Amino acid sequence: MNLFRSGHANAWARLFRPAPIALACALALTACGKDNADSAPQTAQAAAPQIPVGVVTATPNEVGVVTELPGRVEASRVAQVRARSAGIVQKRLFTEGSEVKAGQTLFRIDAAAYEASAQSARASLARAEANLVQTTAQLERFRPLVEANAISKQDFVNAESAQKQAQAEVAAAKASVRSAEITLGYASVTAPISGRIGQSLVTEGALVGQGEATPLAVIQQINPVYVNFTQSATEAFKLRKAMDEGKLKAADQQAAEVRVILDDGSEYENPGKLLFTDLAVDAGTGQVTLRAEIPNPKGLLLPGLYVRIRMEQAQATNAIAVPQQAVTRSQQGDTVSVVGADGKVSVRPVKVSMASGNRWVIQEGLEPGEQVMVDGFQKLQMLPPGTPVKAVPWTPAGEAAAPAAAAQGVEAN
Repeated sequence: MNLFRSGHANAWARLFRPAPIALACALALTACGKDNADSAPQTAQAAAPQIPVGVVTATPNEVGVVTELPGRVEASRVAQVRARSAGIVQKRLFTEGSEVKAGQTLFRIDAAAYEASAQSARASLARAEANLVQTTAQLERFRPLVEANAISKQDFVNAESAQKQAQAEVAAAKASVRSAEITLGYASVTAPISGRIGQSLVTEGALVGQGEATPLAVIQQINPVYVNFTQSATEAFKLRKAMDEGKLKAADQQAAEVRVILDDGSEYENPGKLLFTDLAVDAGTGQVTLRAEIPNPKGLLLPGLYVRIRMEQAQATNAIAVPQQAVTRSQQGDTVSVVGADGKVSVRPVKVSMASGNRWVIQEGLEPGEQVMVDGFQKLQMLPPGTPVKAVPWTPAGEAAAPAAAAQGVEAN
């Protein structure tokens, strides 16, 4: 019985023992499957289309050092209209907020008392002139008599003195008349300058000029206007030092014009010119004050308006400038992403020297002809490191929108 069981066990063992050839085939198939599984991602990666990213080519060029600074609009001329004679305001003769001309009558003050004073001064002048006529006639009668010794010389001297005193009285009376007429003229308040007048500070019936020159209105000349803005004294010193060392050259007269950037980011249509730079640095802020003159024929720029000034202060030769969004600035330093010939992206440390509008001027770290990545950073974050990308020329959003709109217009037609 035990022999029978032992024989059956050996038979079953031989039946289920794997053959060497079959085992080898199974191992080979397993290895092939593993190799195919390992190469599948590489094949899929190679077959996947390259994601396009926007790039600009690093090209040396003459770059203007454009500075953008905050400023405030100020009227080129401001005049306060004040009452120079005391009295009651009878009438306002202008429209608030309108344009007025120099010499235009703005207010009329009660002038009855000043007219009476002027008439009294004229009467005094007439009396003095009559006295002068009488003394002059008497002097002329005494002249031949004194030569004939018909009168004493003392009488002639007295007559001559009276005539000169009468001349002095006439001159004083004329001055009194002139003074009275000037005071009478102050009763009609006129515009000292041409410009835009604001609201009236008094109304009819108000007593003005009693003890002080009462403010009546303000006139501002806003064509042209001034824009006062400030620049860091440190930045101004760096620019001047770079020009002295030959790294930068002074901007020419045409490039040095001043442009105004409004609150909405748009550029004001009329360029201006820089008038002066203050000679002193503000001790509290370390800023230098500058002033520009801007034409304002339509009156769009109002005094007190906040604007930004953009001007070209210098020019850098053989400089490489890239859009500001292409540069990553951090505490560790500035870097850019460069797309190589194989399509792979590498991070490159650079040294930024200054700003030129919406671009950074790169002093070190870039070579001419290299492609600097400007757009597509979010797409790159979703790819494995070292994945090749497709470099396409980058176009600013504003410039890209115009051709697209034109193309839509052509299709519509």
